[in-house]
Amino acid sequence: MTHSATRRPFPVFRPLAVVLPYTTMTTRSTLALLAVAALTAACGGKGAEATTSAAPAAVSVSPENIAVAVRTTITSGPAIAGTLVADRTASLRAEVPGAVVAVLLDPGTAVTKGTPIVRIDDSAIRDAFLSAKSGVTQAELAADIAKREQERAEKLFAAGAVAQNIVEQARRGALGAKAQLDDARARLASAQKNLDNTMVKAPYDGIVSERQVNPGDIVAPGAPLVTVVDPSTMRLEGTVPADQLGAVHLGAAVSFTVTGYPGRTFTGTISNIYPSADPGTRQVRLFARIPNAGRGLVAGLYATGRVASASHDGIVAPLNAVDMRGLKPAVSRIKAGKVERVEVTLGTRDDATERVELSTGVAAGDTLLVGAADRKSTRLNSSH
Repeated sequence: MTHSATRRPFPVFRPLAVVLPYTTMTTRSTLALLAVAALTAACGGKGAEATTSAAPAAVSVSPENIAVAVRTTITSGPAIAGTLVADRTASLRAEVPGAVVAVLLDPGTAVTKGTPIVRIDDSAIRDAFLSAKSGVTQAELAADIAKREQERAEKLFAAGAVAQNIVEQARRGALGAKAQLDDARARLASAQKNLDNTMVKAPYDGIVSERQVNPGDIVAPGAPLVTVVDPSTMRLEGTVPADQLGAVHLGAAVSFTVTGYPGRTFTGTISNIYPSADPGTRQVRLFARIPNAGRGLVAGLYATGRVASASHDGIVAPLNAVDMRGLKPAVSRIKAGKVERVEVTLGTRDDATERVELSTGVAAGDTLLVGAADRKSTRLNSSH
């Protein structure tokens, strides 16, 4: 006996394409779950025609469109921006006039305290020194003779051989000779100092950063010669808004990044706070001392950071993972093979790192969509 039956057409499935980064086992598991979920959603139609008309557009998710919520220490405090300078900088200037005979070191050379750097012609100064030295010798001889005359007069007066006025005259002579000796010694000391100043030396251990003269230049007292910096300690000269000054205090920690050192964070402590704000910008200047034992930092670079006035642990995510378009902020979370919209409560926001604290709604380790992928998934969910 023959039985006839009407064959139902086999449904055609069109899965939702979701591309996730293929880097870890967790990511591959997520990819498999999303594929299963997409097939299940596609099987909801009763025929090929229904399935074709209800098929959603494919969403491609690249690695930069995925972020993981992490638990970390969140620091809050006023933002600071400024320039790095060496904590100790000495501009060595000429103290005596003359011609520059030699510049012994070039910029970039490391020096120790007392190292000669510039030599100025000392011919005339040396002659003055020798003359002052000779004057001291003569003054010493005159002072010695006057002292002996005073002693002799005092002995003769005690024996009744001379009058009182002879003793007084000898004493005045001895005092005058001693004064001349003191003056000669002062002149010699001044000449010695001038002679020493013809050799300009490093005031401390550091590096020659600039050279303003060359051999043959004629310099006068006060003319700049070279600059020596001590790079072992740097100083961040920055500003903070006046309305946030209450969160700043001496000794507070400062974390910052420096132009030219991508991916590195440096720390220091506030050492000085100016007592007044700039009347135009309403900014308050402050200094932060930064250890630089390895001499990795260079003066003159621009730095931005934050004064760590308070810190606590929390779950953070990138700012662009949070959708602010609704009545409440929300994120798109990938969970159990599906993309779901979750409302969150925002906490501390860090504009320097473009991160925000998520007080409620997500847990550490949750995978979130960011940027364009988040907006596409929101449209996709709203269409169903």
